Amino acid sequence: MARILVVEDNHDLAFGLRTILEFEGHEVEVAEDGPEGSKQAATWKPELIILDLMLPRKSGYEVLRELRTQGDRMPVLILTARSEEQDVVLGFDSGADDYVTKPFSTLELLARVRALLRRASHEPDDEPRPPERFGAVEVDVSARVVRRNSEVVELTPKEFDLLAALLERRGAVASRADLLTKVWQYGNADVPTRTVDVHIAELRRKLEADPSKPSHILTVRKAGYRLKV
Repeated sequence: MARILVVEDNHDLAFGLRTILEFEGHEVEVAEDGPEGSKQAATWKPELIILDLMLPRKSGYEVLRELRTQGDRMPVLILTARSEEQDVVLGFDSGADDYVTKPFSTLELLARVRALLRRASHEPDDEPRPPERFGAVEVDVSARVVRRNSEVVELTPKEFDLLAALLERRGAVASRADLLTKVWQYGNADVPTRTVDVHIAELRRKLEADPSKPSHILTVRKAGYRLKV
């Protein structure tokens, strides 16, 4: 059982989410606008937040950036009615861990909730590792710091985890299902999602000299992705 805060201004959807999550055994609180979401996150200290991006009085983006600025690291699953990739990317840049696009299935939502909670409870490996390098990029896995041309590159937590997972493959191909299981801890990696593709696109934008013609973060047709080191 986990404490889950749902920040959603659609009353029917919020009621449905509460019912589904409580049936799974979770303790659920609901906030119906941005300021109330920020307040409940600060006072109730949930273990997971399900956050709509389009909220009255304060947007989900603002709530999320505020949480991360204050140092709150609980996983956040964002809800968006938009299918525009850039809106999803902005959510990740603001500190989101995963997303679902409305309308979504109960199966998909619960799979992502379980994955985020498993991920949050995982103890990190504190054993130091030497920096990894490819091209102009240096990755200090232990410190979770990435530099390109000696300049620090800001990656979201999931972007870094995805990069580390590709590094571990030592050039071997990783399928989307493998990456969903490794990085997002999905128990059912067959759940339809573009999460991996969106994160790959952001890694290329931040780390490749020409994101449209990547030299290192490569797509392997009908197989997945690999990192050319």
